[in-house]
Amino acid sequence: MQRVEVDEESAGQRLDNWLLRQLKGVPKTHVYRVIRSGEVRINSARASADTRVQPGDVVRLPPLRLPASAAASKPAAPAREFPVLFEDDWLLAIDKPAGVAVHGGSGVSSGVVEQLRVARRLSGGLPRFLELVHRLDKETSGVLLLAKKRSALAALQQQFRARQTVKVYTALVFGAWPRGLAVIDEPLLKSLTADGQRHVRVVSKAGDEGRRSITRVKVVQALAQTTLLDVRLETGRTHQIRVHLAHAGHPIVGDPKYGDFTRNKAFARAQRCTRMFLHARELSFTHPVGGQRVTLHAPLPAECATLLAALA
Repeated sequence: MQRVEVDEESAGQRLDNWLLRQLKGVPKTHVYRVIRSGEVRINSARASADTRVQPGDVVRLPPLRLPASAAASKPAAPAREFPVLFEDDWLLAIDKPAGVAVHGGSGVSSGVVEQLRVARRLSGGLPRFLELVHRLDKETSGVLLLAKKRSALAALQQQFRARQTVKVYTALVFGAWPRGLAVIDEPLLKSLTADGQRHVRVVSKAGDEGRRSITRVKVVQALAQTTLLDVRLETGRTHQIRVHLAHAGHPIVGDPKYGDFTRNKAFARAQRCTRMFLHARELSFTHPVGGQRVTLHAPLPAECATLLAALA
């Protein structure tokens, strides 16, 4: 039996999320099972998964071990650093490359956050806390923000929820984008496929099942059989840009999930570019400690710039 005191950085965190970080490698189903059974206690009292832990709370943890077979089969995350766009004692912003997941799970052994933790630990510079503030799809490149303190994470996630951040993407889509289409306001519904993959679709405005989702689109340049767009998110739903642009009849070039398979294949063969052309080029937010406005930019990846030059 182990007793752990909650620190200041964990103030207000849900018990289940706190436990998952304390018990890395233990299956989620096991963690939730010991919470329901009452084996996990806060200050000697039973607690539910949504109980908020507070500094000074003493949490009793039962002895939990990762099954030997699972531990042996789980590969260690490789150490990897990424181009740093901004860093201080509270935040870390990197330029994430396409093709790298932001975190492990769903068939991905490790992602940006796990690889960064290993790299920083090896260099002796690992902060006590390093978590994603938001997410980017594996196929999307660009600005990715991480928090180095729990208080910074909570403050920044509140800004994202309150739409106080500015997120700007560069996207290349098939076809000529209608110049009169500047705002896509279509509700989105997220579901899981039979194999456990996330899938998002536009649902009828008459229904109440979808969540309102707003994407602002501006034409930057008309190119050969494609259009370069400046895309701003008013809401931050899963796969929002990809689904909204595809729903408008202009899927993102190279999108393997919501795009046009036939055109993607022909385009990749002709242009030798196989990645999805979606890049998070700008992120603006208020610093959670200093209060100053911070605007970060990630340059367009070389393969995308080369493709645009060829199309122009």
